[in-house]
Amino acid sequence: MQKNNTIDHVIRATWQAIAKMYNEQAAKHNSTMSMAFVILNIDSKHGTPSTALGPQMGMEPTSLSRILKKMEDNGQIYREKNPKDGRSVLIKLTEFGKEKRQISKQHVLQFNDTIKQHVTKEQLANFCEVTEIINYLINTKQIFNK
Repeated sequence: MQKNNTIDHVIRATWQAIAKMYNEQAAKHNSTMSMAFVILNIDSKHGTPSTALGPQMGMEPTSLSRILKKMEDNGQIYREKNPKDGRSVLIKLTEFGKEKRQISKQHVLQFNDTIKQHVTKEQLANFCEVTEIINYLINTKQIFNK
């Protein structure tokens, strides 16, 4: 079996190309793709509980903590006690963070618009359907359960 004929290789190679592309854009703004991903997942009006961010993004707590620390040091976010739950902390965007969020959002929209210009709605729907099936098979442990 040739590696470039396997489904996982195609997915991995595509994701690596996307990550490289986003990191190149993020670097132009003194950021990283991971930081942009975090900033896009923070509620810009009310903040987001820090404990909700990791699971929401599928990110390990250690990695997330490191990214949040760097973003806090860069003045993109700040932490505030959660008024609804004194045991948790809300991650909120500073004005600078909101600017960075807009830049990140524009890059994501540009990526999506460009892809939509080159694939049909049917192709995109098929792609989404296939990825949903793959995720379902993985999440329900139907691949390596034997």
